[in-house]
Amino acid sequence: MAITITLPDGTQQHFEQAVTAMAVATSISPGLAREALAARVNSELWDLTRNIETDADITIITRNNEEDALQLLRHDTAHVLAQAVKELFPETQVSIGPAIENGFYYDFYRDTSFIPDDLPVIEAKMQEIIQRNEEIIREVWDRKEAIAFFTEQKELFKAELIRDLPEDAVITLYRQGNFLDLCKGPHLPSTGRIGKAFKLTSIAGAYWRGDAKNAQMQRIYGTAWRTPKELKVYLKQLEEAEKRDHRRLGKQMHLFSFHEDAIGSIFWHPRGWKLYQNLERFIRKQMEQAGYDEVRTPQLLDRSLWETSGHWGKFQESMFTTEAENRIFALKPMNCPGAIKIFNEGIKSYRDLPVRYSELNTLHRFELSGALHGMMRLRSFNQDDAHIFCTEDQINAETKAFCDFTLKLYQSFGFENVRIKFSDRPEKRAGSDEVWDKAEAALKDAIQASGLEYSFNPGEGAFYGPKIEFVLRDAIGRDWQCGTLQVDFILPERFNTQYVAEDGEKYYPVMLHRAALGSLERFLGILIESTVGNLPQWLTPVPVVIATITHDCDDWAKEIQDTLRTAGINAELDLRNEKIGYKVRQHITERIPEIWVIGKREAENRQVAIRKLGSKNNLVTDFDTAFQTLKNATQLP
Repeated sequence: MAITITLPDGTQQHFEQAVTAMAVATSISPGLAREALAARVNSELWDLTRNIETDADITIITRNNEEDALQLLRHDTAHVLAQAVKELFPETQVSIGPAIENGFYYDFYRDTSFIPDDLPVIEAKMQEIIQRNEEIIREVWDRKEAIAFFTEQKELFKAELIRDLPEDAVITLYRQGNFLDLCKGPHLPSTGRIGKAFKLTSIAGAYWRGDAKNAQMQRIYGTAWRTPKELKVYLKQLEEAEKRDHRRLGKQMHLFSFHEDAIGSIFWHPRGWKLYQNLERFIRKQMEQAGYDEVRTPQLLDRSLWETSGHWGKFQESMFTTEAENRIFALKPMNCPGAIKIFNEGIKSYRDLPVRYSELNTLHRFELSGALHGMMRLRSFNQDDAHIFCTEDQINAETKAFCDFTLKLYQSFGFENVRIKFSDRPEKRAGSDEVWDKAEAALKDAIQASGLEYSFNPGEGAFYGPKIEFVLRDAIGRDWQCGTLQVDFILPERFNTQYVAEDGEKYYPVMLHRAALGSLERFLGILIESTVGNLPQWLTPVPVVIATITHDCDDWAKEIQDTLRTAGINAELDLRNEKIGYKVRQHITERIPEIWVIGKREAENRQVAIRKLGSKNNLVTDFDTAFQTLKNATQLP
């Protein structure tokens, strides 16, 4: 049985029988074989030791293949973590341990809680396992035998996972030394290839399968990189990020909190809700000026709607559902089907296009608890969402207008370093190749017509159309994907969405899905971290606090607050019987942009002493001047 292997440069190798990717790597060069981590076989990641039995295109993955290498290294380091914990604490049950952004985690079940002092001990054991360079071997097991094995080993979570797999699922286990774990792979050829560029970072709680009704797990987080240099850079960035963590700053600034009663959702405190409302008012104003009409669609929508759109088949596992009167409803994970329903009411003419519907509404998506991260990844969030229905001839103008709108929006918050990525068709998608060819060509033409530079992000488009993404770089060099625009020829046809053209015939419009900031909660989290909480004064929930030195000044302070609040400025009073130095320090910690200090002299002269955030000096001025300056500073851009 002859097999032809095609390499990335187009050259071919021929083998008389089944061959492994490791053998292919060895035939190219011994050095490549030593550096190899895994292989892409016909675009799918495979173990180096797995037999290839048919003709195939192969790419050997080394540490130079950044994305694949990091995924593999982090996944394997998670398995080594589980092995280390089992060797140190044999009574522990292991459950799941995926790679995540910047690292990995593993969930464990044990009666005794892990403590921070355990992490260096576990880390040392992991180094020992890596030093052993234990071979990692893929094994295919019979379903019943695998369940029986894990049950006998008292690994009840693993047994449950296997029982819940589809009947036709291939059960693969990976062995490294005496440790055997359920996993579909792929893995490195041995533990030694992981290297030393990893570190355990924290311990957290989690529920089995993200459900509060299930067992409480203990989660150990870690990070892993290709080289010690990358690890060092990340740990330094992590140290800086700790100082900027929006969860810590949010607590200091009295903005919001998170609770187990609503995992993945935000409890907004009065100041935080004011902040959110300021952002929402700003984006509403911008969209109204840009020609959008705001709409509102229901939260609960019938399953049939999601089946028509294709979301049910693609995102069902990420949707929250409920049943009533023998019908299944889903909390919407996105707004687009609702916008289509509104557009379909009545007959639309080509003269009506483009139609721009904006919708600031709450979306719900079931994110795994391990992936949740403060405001950055939630299960319940709001988007500055909008859908544009237009003709093909209007795509360029609408795309340019949206790009200009979005870049100007970012500048309002101080983000100047913005990159644009173009994402084409994903592997799993709706629609024909012909439709995708047309959509991709239309979007590329629109970006080029806008005169913007962009990079290519292959295979990352939405399932119904290609997209562009706007990536912000924050103050410490981290990249955040925020805005997006997607060109969709598919959903209008699925919903029989039509307009009457100039020739009197009916045609399907093009649907542009777009969001500039993306999740408003996530954008606020990014902004808080990038500015260390020093928000623009027009956005901040409390632009000024009026703090008195003695109670003799209270009446003047209250009069100032009344005047400011009448003008729509949210001014707070601090009349506590505390020293003024203490008050000022507290409000600096809370990131209040201005503290107006009121003493006896200021009260007598109808003045204020202004202490700006970041300054050590007070500026004494008359109230009218201070009021007008503050009024200008707090106006929405």
